[in-house]
Amino acid sequence: MALELDKIATEQRNPRSAHIDEMSTLDMVTLINSEDHRVADAVQAVLPEIAAAVDLIAARLTHGGRLVYAGCGTSGRLGILDASECPPTYNVSPELVQGLIAGGHQAIFKAVEGAEDSREMGAEDLRRLRFCDKDVLCGLAASGRTPYVLGAMEYARSIGASVIAVTCCKGSKIDRAADIGIAPEPGPEVVTGSTRMKSGTAQKLVLNMLSTGAMIRMGKVYGNLMVDVRPSNEKLVRRCQRIVQQATGADEAQAQAALEACGYRCKAAIVMLLCGVTAQEAQAMLDQAGGRIAGAVAETVKEENA
Repeated sequence: MALELDKIATEQRNPRSAHIDEMSTLDMVTLINSEDHRVADAVQAVLPEIAAAVDLIAARLTHGGRLVYAGCGTSGRLGILDASECPPTYNVSPELVQGLIAGGHQAIFKAVEGAEDSREMGAEDLRRLRFCDKDVLCGLAASGRTPYVLGAMEYARSIGASVIAVTCCKGSKIDRAADIGIAPEPGPEVVTGSTRMKSGTAQKLVLNMLSTGAMIRMGKVYGNLMVDVRPSNEKLVRRCQRIVQQATGADEAQAQAALEACGYRCKAAIVMLLCGVTAQEAQAMLDQAGGRIAGAVAETVKEENA
């Protein structure tokens, strides 16, 4: 059956930009900016679904599962971007959050013609990852109908895994195929069908919340500090020092000494300074509290008040 673009929300023409090619450059970018303002409101309308997805993802990751994004084109690249930021920001394994794109690695940089039209390729890419029922799949497609993503979602459901969808077409095939459908509707693009624009921005905002929210629920943030950051370069080493200082009120020398004592693990250094314990004791307290600084510190306070 022929693809009917006129029935897809992301393919509609935007009357506000009907004469954008005749505008001055300033008017052009002003219009684009005005349209971008609609994106945050569209995401706000689906916050309950995003919250439910965050809780689902956190539960799966905590119990040995993985989060896998699957998408095509811009959507696939956004999933890969979100996944690739998790290891340096939260010191997790690269396998914990992964991104798949139709056409494989080369499609990150250059479109692979026809790749998105294969349902079997979506399923096969998950099989290659040994995707299992402990994992959670997040299907990404602005249009809500991409065969590659639908194939991945169908395979995931067939083996009992949880499935989330992020699309900009509410009620679409991909939205309906998910356990939790997240479908912000930012409206027609300034350039008709150019879903790297408002639709891409909407998806990026949602993915930010999914991964960040799950990591917060897993105890990888203390207050608003990224306490599991991996100090892989000079900037991040310095950030570790600042995080420890901000979390404890210690001076630079104290923070540096604590970090050196525990192998530059921010969490352990913070517990060491807040609770007056050794690096080994701090790590044991964190293990007991499921890696959550607040829990480790609260337990110490409880013991002191007993």
